[in-house]
Amino acid sequence: MEIIPGPLLQTINSPEDLKKLPREKLHQVCDELRQFIIDVVSVHGGHFGASLGVVELTTALHYVYHTPYDQLVWDVGHQAYGHKILTGRRDNFHTNRKYKGISGFPKRSESEYDTFGVGHSSTSISAALGMAMAAKYKGEEDRKVVAVIGDGAMTAGLAFEAMNHAGVTDADMLVILNDNGIGIDPNTGALKEYLTDITTSPTYNKVKDDVWKLLGKLPVGKNFSRAMAHKLADGLKGMVSSSANLFEALKLRYFGPIDGHNVAKLVDTLKDLRQIPGPKILHIITTKGKGYALAEQDQTKWHAPGLFDKVTGEIQKKKFDLPQPPKYQDVFGHTLIELAEQNKKIFGITPAMPSGSSLKFMMEKMPDRAFDVGIAEQHAVTVSAGMATQGLRVFCNVYSSFMQRAFDSAVHDVAIQKLPVVFCLDRAGLVGDDGPTHHGCYDIAYFRCIPNMIISAPMNESELRNLMYTSQLESMQLPIVIRYPRGEGMMPEWRTEMKEIVIGTGRRLREGKEIAILSFGHPGNFAAAAIRDLRNEGINPGHYDMRFAKPLDEALLHEACQQYEKLITVEDGTVKGGFGSAILEFMAEHGYKNEVKILGIPDRLVEHGSPKELHHECGYDAAGIRAAVLEMMKGKIRVAQSILG
Repeated sequence: MEIIPGPLLQTINSPEDLKKLPREKLHQVCDELRQFIIDVVSVHGGHFGASLGVVELTTALHYVYHTPYDQLVWDVGHQAYGHKILTGRRDNFHTNRKYKGISGFPKRSESEYDTFGVGHSSTSISAALGMAMAAKYKGEEDRKVVAVIGDGAMTAGLAFEAMNHAGVTDADMLVILNDNGIGIDPNTGALKEYLTDITTSPTYNKVKDDVWKLLGKLPVGKNFSRAMAHKLADGLKGMVSSSANLFEALKLRYFGPIDGHNVAKLVDTLKDLRQIPGPKILHIITTKGKGYALAEQDQTKWHAPGLFDKVTGEIQKKKFDLPQPPKYQDVFGHTLIELAEQNKKIFGITPAMPSGSSLKFMMEKMPDRAFDVGIAEQHAVTVSAGMATQGLRVFCNVYSSFMQRAFDSAVHDVAIQKLPVVFCLDRAGLVGDDGPTHHGCYDIAYFRCIPNMIISAPMNESELRNLMYTSQLESMQLPIVIRYPRGEGMMPEWRTEMKEIVIGTGRRLREGKEIAILSFGHPGNFAAAAIRDLRNEGINPGHYDMRFAKPLDEALLHEACQQYEKLITVEDGTVKGGFGSAILEFMAEHGYKNEVKILGIPDRLVEHGSPKELHHECGYDAAGIRAAVLEMMKGKIRVAQSILG
C-alpha cells in the first residue's frame, strides 16, 4: 500500500527545502507531517504518540537552526520520526524498524542529521554539552547545539549530572524540556509535581508577552555582548516563575513554559534564544499523541500500539485457533502477586517500566508494596539493596539493556554485601524491532564476572515460576538474576504449582548419542525443535537444560563431557564471555577435550528486525542449531552412509 504525503511535505527532502517556505505555511507542514506519521505507523507499525507530540517542535527546529551544522540531539528516539521524515528519509520511512530498513532511533551511520545515537533516555544533555564544548574549542562560535529531552527522562541522574556541569560552563547550548507528563507510563516523582507547579500556578507562571516582545526588539547579533546577555537574563528572572529556581540554581537560564503546539510561537522563541549565548533551557508544554484523539486519551496504550485502523482506532490482534501462551512479562507480573500474597516481605521495584515489565499488576493490587522509581536504574538497584538490608525480599525488574546502566550498583551495593535482591531481567536476548540499543545481549557476561551473583534463565513459564518461588525463600541469601525474553513463552496452561529448584542444578531432557546440546533459557525450545527434526534424519542428540550459567551444574557437565564427544551450547546472550564461555572454562579446568561449538549472539552489533529474523541471522534458531549439528556430525554421517551404501 503506497502512502502519499501531503503536497507540501512532498516537496521537503531536506531542511533547506523547509526553510524556503514562508512562515505562514508551517502550520500546513505540521498538519501533513502529523498525518503522514499516522498513515505510515498505522500500516507498518512503530512508536506512535511521542513523535506526534513534537511535530511542531521538530518543524520549528529545522526551520530555525542550520542543521546538520547546528547539532540537534534527541533524547531517546521515540520522538524523532518527524525529524527523520524532514531530513531525507520520507520515502523509505515505511521501512522503519523493519529488517534491513531504517532504524526506529537516531543513528549516526544512517544520516548526518542524526548527530548522536540514542535508544536509552537521558543522554541528550551530556552529549549536547560535549558537542558545544568541542565547538568552542575548535573556534566554531557560530555553531549551535540543541538537546531535546522529555520530562520523564529528566528523572535520570545523568540528566542532572549534565545540567550541573553545563551551568558552570559557557557552552552555547539550548536544552528544550518537552513536558508532557508521560514517558511510556505516566511520570512519577517530585520532579513531575514540580513541573506541574510551574505550568499551573496562576501567581507566577510563564514569561510575560511583553518580555518576549522586548527580546524581539533587542539589537542581537555580533554586537550582542555576553554582558548584555547576562543582564537580560537577570532581568528575566523577575518575570519568570519562582519555581524556575531549580534550573536557575544550576545556572541554566530558564525560559517558558510555552505552548509546544504553536509552531509560530516556537519559531519566534527559538530565533530569539538562538541569539542568547551560554547554557539555557526552554520549557515547552506538549501532549503526547497530539492530533490523534485516541492516543491523547490513552497515551500508554498508544506509545507503540502495533498496526491499527487509523479511522476506527481498532488495534489489530493476531488470531489463533488454539489457546496461546502468555508473555513472559505477564507470567512474572501475576506470579509476583501470588508470591506476595503468601510472603509479606516481598516488594516490587521498576525504573519507569510498570507496563512493559507487568509490575503494573502488583502496583494496582498492592500499591504500598510495588513502586515505579522513574527512569533511574541505578537508584532502582540501590534502593532495592537498602530494602534488602532490612529483611525485605525485593524483585527489581529491569530490562536487560537498561540494567547495563546500573552495573556499579549491582557490584558495589548488592553483590559485595551479599544482599538477596532478585533481578528479573525482562527483554533478555534479541528484542527485535528496537535494535542494538535495546537487545539484551550482555547481561550473562557482565553478571557472570561478579562474585556472589547467581545467574538463571527459565526455558518456559513453569520454570520462571519455580525460579521466582525459589528466589524468595529464606534459604536464598545471595542475589540472583532471572533473565527471560520479550514475548510469548511456550505454555498456554502456565499456572503450574511452584516448586523449589536447587540452585545450580540443570535438567537432562533427552538421552542421545555422540552429540549433546547444552541450552540456557528459552532457546532450549529451539534446541528441542531441532532435535525433533534431527531424530527423523537418524541423528540422536542429547539435550540438557542447564538453567544456571552460574553456578554451573558440574555433575551434569561431567556426565555430558564423558558421554558425548561433541557438544553445542545455545544461549540468547553474547558468545563472548557468556554461557558457552562458562562451559569452556569448566572443560579447561577439568581437562576435557570435547569438540565444542558455541551458538548465540555474535561479537558484532545485531541490527533491528523481528526476533525470528534475528535468531535466524545469528544462527541459533531451530534451523541454525540443526545446521550446526549436521556440520559437526558430517564425518559420522559420511561413514554411516558408506557402510549402508
